[in-house]
Amino acid sequence: MRGLRTGLVEQSDFAFGTSSRSSRLLHGGIRYLAQGKIGLVREASLEKTVLHQIAPHLAAPLPFVFPTYRQNRAWKLWQLMFGVKLYDLLCGGRNLGHSSWLDAADTLNSVSGLRSAGLAGSVRYFDGFTNDARLVLDTLRSAAIQGAWILNYARYDKAKLDGLWRVEVEDSLTGERFNVSAKTVVNATGPWADGLAHSAVKLRLTKGIHLVVERSRLPVTDAVVMTEGSRVLFAIPWGDRTILGTTDTDYDGSLDDVRANAEDVAYVLAITNDHFPDAHLQKADVISTWAGLRPLIASAKGGPSDISRSHEIKNPEPGWWDVAGGKLTTCRLMAEQTVDRLVASAELKAMPCVTADLPLLEEVTFSGLLPPEVTREAVMHFCRNEWALHLDDIMIRRTSWHYYHRDAHVVAKQVAAWMAECLDWDAARCQLEWERYQSFA
Repeated sequence: MRGLRTGLVEQSDFAFGTSSRSSRLLHGGIRYLAQGKIGLVREASLEKTVLHQIAPHLAAPLPFVFPTYRQNRAWKLWQLMFGVKLYDLLCGGRNLGHSSWLDAADTLNSVSGLRSAGLAGSVRYFDGFTNDARLVLDTLRSAAIQGAWILNYARYDKAKLDGLWRVEVEDSLTGERFNVSAKTVVNATGPWADGLAHSAVKLRLTKGIHLVVERSRLPVTDAVVMTEGSRVLFAIPWGDRTILGTTDTDYDGSLDDVRANAEDVAYVLAITNDHFPDAHLQKADVISTWAGLRPLIASAKGGPSDISRSHEIKNPEPGWWDVAGGKLTTCRLMAEQTVDRLVASAELKAMPCVTADLPLLEEVTFSGLLPPEVTREAVMHFCRNEWALHLDDIMIRRTSWHYYHRDAHVVAKQVAAWMAECLDWDAARCQLEWERYQSFA
């Protein structure tokens, strides 16, 4: 799109890590506004409107109701009333909807089952809802259409600067190794970014988990902000389901196997039941969970929720670029800024960035905020056009069927049969795929 020859290698499946494990929100961040991070909020607020413009199928306006309680001094109604108006202004007056405020009675009419004791009122404001993994995949499809060379299950092993960067890559499926030469290398590997030999990134990882329950068990129509002191969690409507989350705790475990543990689940359920006392949500109500890592720029100061969500672009060696930190909402901007800097540094000829103005895809297929219908046609599309090689690639990242359906194991059996037909799997391979999916599930 800018006239550069571009390649991408991913050690697992696309969006295997953080990029498929977020809260699925495009937001400036009311919490960051309260922390005085005006620049970050403005940057993200403008970007959410850009994503809504270029990918409306993956960026829908979502109203939020933020109740305030007299016993919680961290969130005062008058401050939020001022804050949401400032929030609208930081979007350049083009937010996804206009903010307002409600008294206690109107708040209870708006949010069924919300705790009434101590309720002072609420504010209502707009952010965006997305499908994080689909945003990654549709971005890759767009890149491939423009000529990018894209390969999943290909692990970066090492690189050496010898006039050009000589990068050694291993095919994770066959063990075959091959070399790629490039003028520049961009390390955009999320939680893995500080583990590469040439990287100058220093990260502090925090874990966030989410639960999915039946919408009938918590029938919210708008997203609802739930608070514990200064921390915020969300109840987010998602078709016939409701997403609950998230946590924010320091993490030092495996990067490849991040899970919601019993303590995480109990914490989110407790906060939700405190705000919706008649719901009586229990572990048995949880259809599915996911857990991801925030690759935050390292800071020893403050708790996990106090660390900046700003991104950082570094150039520690000639032609080597690290990009880390940031938010899902600013993904497009981070890419634009990284390419601008490497083009200038390497004195490359490149066309101006136009990704803020052109549709992400001209033709959208089996991609949206909700999982597509479970069909053979959809599975064939993912195998033939979206680099799906394993059962979990489709169940988890291409469709979210794993998270959405309580009988996901039944769906997975059918999907495996269709994938076997498309990819020529025998019975032994089908069994291996089932076992692999179960290990992730």
